[in-house]
Amino acid sequence: MTTHVAQLAAHYWDSLMEAEPTWAHLLGDTGKASRYEDASRAHEDVRIAELRDFAAQADAIDEAGLGDDDRVTRAVLVNDASTRADMMAARFPELGADPIFGLQRSAALVCGMLNVPDAATAAAMVDKLAGMGQFFADLAERQREGVRNGRVSASFAVRGTIEQIDRALAVPLDEDPVVAAIKAPEGVDTPEWRQQLTEAVARHLRPGMAQFRDALRDDVLAVARPDDKAGLCWLPGGEDDYARTLRYYTTTGLGAQEIHDIGLAQLESLAEEYRALGSQALGLSDLEEIFTAMRTDPALHFETGQQLVDASKVALQRAWDAMGDWFEVLPQAPCAVEGTTTGAKAFYFPPANDGSRGGTFFINIEDPTAWGTFELESLAFHEGIPGHHLQLAVAAELPDAVPAIRKYTETAAYAEGWGLYTERLADEMGLYSSDVDRLGMLSADSLRACRLVVDTGLHALGWSREQAVQFMVDNSPMTRGICQPEVDRYLVSPGQATSYMIGRLEIQRMRREAEERQGDAFDIKAFHSAVLDSGTLPLGVLDQVVRRRLGA
Repeated sequence: MTTHVAQLAAHYWDSLMEAEPTWAHLLGDTGKASRYEDASRAHEDVRIAELRDFAAQADAIDEAGLGDDDRVTRAVLVNDASTRADMMAARFPELGADPIFGLQRSAALVCGMLNVPDAATAAAMVDKLAGMGQFFADLAERQREGVRNGRVSASFAVRGTIEQIDRALAVPLDEDPVVAAIKAPEGVDTPEWRQQLTEAVARHLRPGMAQFRDALRDDVLAVARPDDKAGLCWLPGGEDDYARTLRYYTTTGLGAQEIHDIGLAQLESLAEEYRALGSQALGLSDLEEIFTAMRTDPALHFETGQQLVDASKVALQRAWDAMGDWFEVLPQAPCAVEGTTTGAKAFYFPPANDGSRGGTFFINIEDPTAWGTFELESLAFHEGIPGHHLQLAVAAELPDAVPAIRKYTETAAYAEGWGLYTERLADEMGLYSSDVDRLGMLSADSLRACRLVVDTGLHALGWSREQAVQFMVDNSPMTRGICQPEVDRYLVSPGQATSYMIGRLEIQRMRREAEERQGDAFDIKAFHSAVLDSGTLPLGVLDQVVRRRLGA
């Protein structure tokens, strides 16, 4: 029997897919392939009201009469709808300049991931490109709204976005990368169809990009936030806006100062681990000498992009071979590895739920020499197996009775916390090839601990862009060339970077307490099932699930 909670969850999921048609398409639903997301203020107002209503309906359901599974779903609904509404109410599209993840940079990558199985979907892609153009046009107006409200992007982001759009508009139309990325299905006149795509780019997508560029150049650039005031705290209402991002990304009530202090404590603890492992791996025990060797020793860096891809595949196969001793359920969907020159240093796309595409671990090969050999394995385990691919594929493959919101939503503290947890788990599993590769695990921890300090420093404590970069250089083995884009990422995506370590620490706490409750009866496989097989959950809900499943 379908319960009221399940019905509400289904309606909520439908509303998410209606509002985010590209997300739906990435999951394999081609029914909305002709549409792209709406960035207008009017649409935002409607969505905020809809989300608030869903949260209120879920909150009004009496828990007393619910079974365990419905209680979980109800709690997920309340958290997701309310924190999404809070984020939308912060009006972040007014701060729409984003040279890290912006559509002007990611369009070709996203379009290349979309399934185009038939002629109808191929025709719909023409309209999707027009929708992307309208998205840019709406963003242009949102920038002007932001200027009127005293809310503007950071100067570096404005300049970088303008430069990216200028470069994109300078590419000959017949070489447009977005058109080239879209895969042609069987049964279409491919040359004619690609001409239609090209016309959509010429008539809609590029004019929309130009409108967005013009708004940034003509209206925003002169009043953009300088590097010494790049965080949210320098904007009207910025302190409250940042608090909203922390609630959304960490799913906790932790404040900025608390998160900042947690990061500092983690860095202090890591220093001792570096000294111990540095002696074994490099013959060095001085922290700065260890960092310098990791930054500069040519023997500790890759030379080609293919080396990165090949090493990732080897690491993931080794992890897969060991999974049976640590996990009860393994995913059916495969995990591919692909090199890319777009986006973050490494990232993951989950499988399509129609089986048309497995999961993909993307590794940025634009500058392979910037990659330390020690970094590769921890990132492969985080993004692939036993990290994101395992977690997201297992969630997607849960029974039909589990609501879609728990299978496919992207709760950052849970997903990124799991990914970071598995970097340490991989050490328990004996997956790292050498002590040098284990240093990479520490380096990854340094990055995530620094994120707690730097993200809060920028957006709550008023740090400058340079202050944030220097802190990361001083407290990690990363080079300035790595730290600068990391800091820029935190500035254009406030709060997101805090989800990793907060999530990891909470999952480790849940495991430690389960071990204490159960003693010799504790089973690591059962713990991992308790964490994974209810889908994507806020951390507080996950804690309740683990306690119920692994009580004394």
